[in-house]
Amino acid sequence: MASQHHSLPDRDISEALGERIRRADAEGTPLRIVGGDTKAFHGRPVTGETLSTREHCGITRYDPVELIVSVRAGTPLAELEARLDEQGQRLPFEPPHFGDTATVGGMVASGLSGPRRPWAGSVRDFVLGIRLIDRHGESLRFGGEVMKNVAGYDLSRLMVGAQGSLGLLAEVSLKVLPKPAAQRSLRLEMPLAEARRRLVEWGQKPLPITAATWFDGALHIRLEGGPGSVEATGQRLGGDALDDAFWASLREQHLDFFTRQDDPRSLWRLSLPQQAPAPELEDVDEATMLHDWAGAQRWLRSAAPDESVHAEAVRLGGHATRWTAGTDSPFTPLSPVLAKYHRRLKAELDPNGIFNPGRLYAEL
Repeated sequence: MASQHHSLPDRDISEALGERIRRADAEGTPLRIVGGDTKAFHGRPVTGETLSTREHCGITRYDPVELIVSVRAGTPLAELEARLDEQGQRLPFEPPHFGDTATVGGMVASGLSGPRRPWAGSVRDFVLGIRLIDRHGESLRFGGEVMKNVAGYDLSRLMVGAQGSLGLLAEVSLKVLPKPAAQRSLRLEMPLAEARRRLVEWGQKPLPITAATWFDGALHIRLEGGPGSVEATGQRLGGDALDDAFWASLREQHLDFFTRQDDPRSLWRLSLPQQAPAPELEDVDEATMLHDWAGAQRWLRSAAPDESVHAEAVRLGGHATRWTAGTDSPFTPLSPVLAKYHRRLKAELDPNGIFNPGRLYAEL
């Protein structure tokens, strides 16, 4: 089932995109790759000629029995999810949209996952293959039914989170999963220390937990699976009923924690080991943070310099991303070894620096 958002055949659109990329590479013209542009804040701003993927859309192959879907990068994410929902299936990693125009390409390029991430896996875990338009304007396939490696790199996985800096993602094949038969959400009032203790205890048992978030003095839990298992676990854990819509509000950052205007400090996302201690930042109170992914993803507000927050995240064994726009260093600086590999990869695939230059780091 393909989308009807464009009138040109897929081959014509691919060739048109390839021709623009060839010309840009020959002239050294930077390209700002844009899908729905709902995640433009995520990373450094890119200055360049806009290259939109929106016309390159449509579901090219969907096999509900094999749990595989192939879809062009410009396809609206909502359209893909609606098609899967018709068959009682879903994207297990629960990707955020951050707007009605979000596309599948942006989902892969950003590599962002929702509350189910620790239990179901990340975007990268469900990518089976991709079609990439390289700097020569050629369409190359990686993974899936056709395997073609360039310089030994597995580009089907490397494109996830690359923010369009390695080439133009044209199509992606994904593994999907059935929706669970039952779902139940709970809110259990308890201090953070108690929530941590319980999560460690529950993590050692086969409970159908698929989301765990602590903030505002309460642990929010989602259960998914067979009706009997969900019902029995819900009775065992106790607490109050929580509207299942809470998780979409969390995923799309519609909760007051994210939207309030009374705190001018920058919003930060820290990815840390689940049991890592609280960040030692002068203006950060752990009790006012939002702890998602059972503590592995922590959201906070701080007026500390960017380098201080990055350094503190590294000290705790993780990394930090400044969610508030307006900085040259939203991502934690790479270690010397990782930076070397990033530069080598960029030089191999985009030596003239035309694909979203500087999106991740100034030198890339």
